[in-house]
Amino acid sequence: MPVTGRLADAVVDHRAGPRPLRELPAVPGVEVTERWVPGRPGSPEVRVRVYRPAGAGPALPAVLWIHGGGFVLGNVDSVHHSAAQAASFASAVVVAVAYRLAPEDPFPAGLDDCWAALEWTAGNAEDIGADPARLAVAGASSGGCLAAGLTLLARDRGGPGLVFQHLSTPVLDDRLETGSMTAYVDTPVWNRRLAQESWELYLGPDRGGAPVYASPARAVDLGGLPPAYLSTAGLDPLRDEGLLYGLRLAQAGVPVELHNFPGAYHAFGGSAGTPDPDEQHRVALEHLTALRRGLHGAGERPDGSGAI
Repeated sequence: MPVTGRLADAVVDHRAGPRPLRELPAVPGVEVTERWVPGRPGSPEVRVRVYRPAGAGPALPAVLWIHGGGFVLGNVDSVHHSAAQAASFASAVVVAVAYRLAPEDPFPAGLDDCWAALEWTAGNAEDIGADPARLAVAGASSGGCLAAGLTLLARDRGGPGLVFQHLSTPVLDDRLETGSMTAYVDTPVWNRRLAQESWELYLGPDRGGAPVYASPARAVDLGGLPPAYLSTAGLDPLRDEGLLYGLRLAQAGVPVELHNFPGAYHAFGGSAGTPDPDEQHRVALEHLTALRRGLHGAGERPDGSGAI
């Protein structure tokens, strides 16, 4: 949902909780269940939705799927189709998490919920038909920030072990000092003004210097993190922080595939000039292929298919 005014107003006007699962469209070939899993100590339970290819065998790789929305908007309904598509295309269990949102629940509430969902996924792998040795995180926009923060937490806390991180046009740096963040002050979909307000709402009024788990670009050491696929959009104020983070991952010895899509706005929500009708399909196919490769290796998934 494009935001044309203030994020705070969008929260008031457009915030809605997830709909009952029965009201969402069924996705052929994918089974979906909903669970409530334990939150972090002192925190409420966390809603997750588990997507699994129908008829698949046990021990599929699993990926925690984290929606975007500037830390304040969106919910698991918004990723219902993409999570199901990822489960089918990548032959994986996809666990979409409904984390708490700012400003009512600022950092670290959302990250705590995602961490609880990650721990639950790792600890209940057999129950959901997943392989705990092939666990990944994926997120777009602010969901990419939460996913990147989870990789740092998992490394620093000694697990759960992660084999892959998939970050699409991620939010990574609260300092807002890169060239693209300075240049793109009025771009469609996302711009510097919205980014600044988003961070203020997420970190709270007494924000100070953000912790590295909130703002992963602040981390001094990126060594020991899982292999990464990271995509950026050429007309996105977040472009440079994504490119710099990908470069720093590579310099730290982390295998990383980095792709900038020139001419695209944030989250690939349209393109400058005359849009290519095939562009959205091309981006989606690359993202899904990268996920499958990160979970299964360079070969095709077990059934050899790959259409979207």
